[in-house]
Amino acid sequence: MEKINVLIVDDKIENLVALEALLDRNDINIISTTLPNEALRISWENDIAIALVDVQMPEMDGFELVEILKSNPRTKDILIVFVTAISVETKYAVRGLNVGAVDYLYKPLNPFVTSAKVDSFVQLVRNQREIKAKNIQLESYQKELIKAKELAEQGKKIKENFLANMSHEIRTPINGIIGLVNVLLDTPLSAEQKQMIELLEISSNSLLGIINDVLDLSKIEAGKFKIIRAETDLEKLGNAVINLLSIGAKAKNIELKLELDKDLPKVILADSLRLNQILMNLIGNAIKFTTEGSVKLKIEVLDKKGNNKRIKFSIIDTGIGIPKENIHKVFEVFEQGSDDTTLKFGGTGLGLSIVKNLAKLKGGVLNIESEINKGSTFSFTNWYEVVEEIKKEEPKELRVNQFPPLKHVKILVAEDNPINKHLIIATLKGWAIVPDVVENGKEALEKLAENDYDLILMDNYMPVMNGLQAIALIRNGEVPGKENIPIITFSASIMESDKKIALDAGANEVLNKTFEPELLYDKISSFVMK
Repeated sequence: MEKINVLIVDDKIENLVALEALLDRNDINIISTTLPNEALRISWENDIAIALVDVQMPEMDGFELVEILKSNPRTKDILIVFVTAISVETKYAVRGLNVGAVDYLYKPLNPFVTSAKVDSFVQLVRNQREIKAKNIQLESYQKELIKAKELAEQGKKIKENFLANMSHEIRTPINGIIGLVNVLLDTPLSAEQKQMIELLEISSNSLLGIINDVLDLSKIEAGKFKIIRAETDLEKLGNAVINLLSIGAKAKNIELKLELDKDLPKVILADSLRLNQILMNLIGNAIKFTTEGSVKLKIEVLDKKGNNKRIKFSIIDTGIGIPKENIHKVFEVFEQGSDDTTLKFGGTGLGLSIVKNLAKLKGGVLNIESEINKGSTFSFTNWYEVVEEIKKEEPKELRVNQFPPLKHVKILVAEDNPINKHLIIATLKGWAIVPDVVENGKEALEKLAENDYDLILMDNYMPVMNGLQAIALIRNGEVPGKENIPIITFSASIMESDKKIALDAGANEVLNKTFEPELLYDKISSFVMK
């Protein structure tokens, strides 16, 4: 046990000897002096915890000594106990307490009282030091936690930046390919050419799907994935999924079927986008691992409570099946049913992991039953609120060249990617718009200063000066009189943070580079027709 330093100050040697004998114990280190000035030096040079100070001393009395000790930061925390033979009148006690003493001992000293008081002060010092040590330790832990938090946030930021860059750099050319496919489908094609273009579209969408899987998984892990419920037509949703995946099924001579329960409600409140994503992943997975037979999507009602129904979506296939010992692995990231599955069938192993996370977010139950060489059944079950009234929607299916022309609309396009540039120009020309085109933000500012435009279509990321910088300069009056020109930005990223940054910079709208022509037309019309 660490010894506590106790200082005794008394001008009479016999008093020092008596106190030293009284306080002689293993946990105390006694330092004594008859000189007040010597006491000051000792206090400054040693870690004194408790000081027993005589009140009456020549040259400097105890009150003056304590006042000096309490005025110095190094000695202000010493516990002072006055030892006095003078009157016990209140005024002396008050003066002593006022200068900083914690107690008084009166001569002749009672050995039991003196020993008890010193013992209590020693314990108090130990408690204070223990608390101080704990506080220092806590401060150290706090600093370590802050540092760990900063490193985690830095790592998160690096990851988000990487995902944003990957999203932009990889999705940009893929989006361009998909856009060109859509443009080509509007041109006269032979049957063979049309088939090749459709295969190109399938391949591009497949690659885009893998990228989206990686980004979706990261968003789920970051807690940035939101479930948004809206009116959903289950029959329409089921048919849409089957139709989208029918090409892959036909290519493998697999029958793709849809079975709907007769008690199935027409419309429910659900996040149709995420439900569609779950079904697309599960059915696509079933088709991939089925070499003959069929894949069936079965939607049925299991239970009903008031205006809510418990609905089960089952994907039943006659595929290769999954070994019992590996069933628990198929929903894990980068895992598949067996070691040679990736070799035979390909894939990243991300699809089912995303399904698992989406099911958890939606509050549903995911289940799997499988038998080797006989097939598997993946099911998703959840409660949904039934919508009684169905809102009628007006169908819109216009191709690029079927939109009403916008002959007198002047648009400036800032885009550096040649494929996306070609796609945007081709789309705008289909609406009788002949745009001016530049390749970076600096050129956009120069062109805007020379001409009047109704709207700017701006890529977020370009060399020399990116779109975000150009937008900020425009909004701040870099080109006088053009501060309020409508600006629509294009982003290859699907990160919400990228969209927010563009809007904060001053963009009016942010569109993904896989934009629907109808959506772009509507956005342009909403600004130029005002």
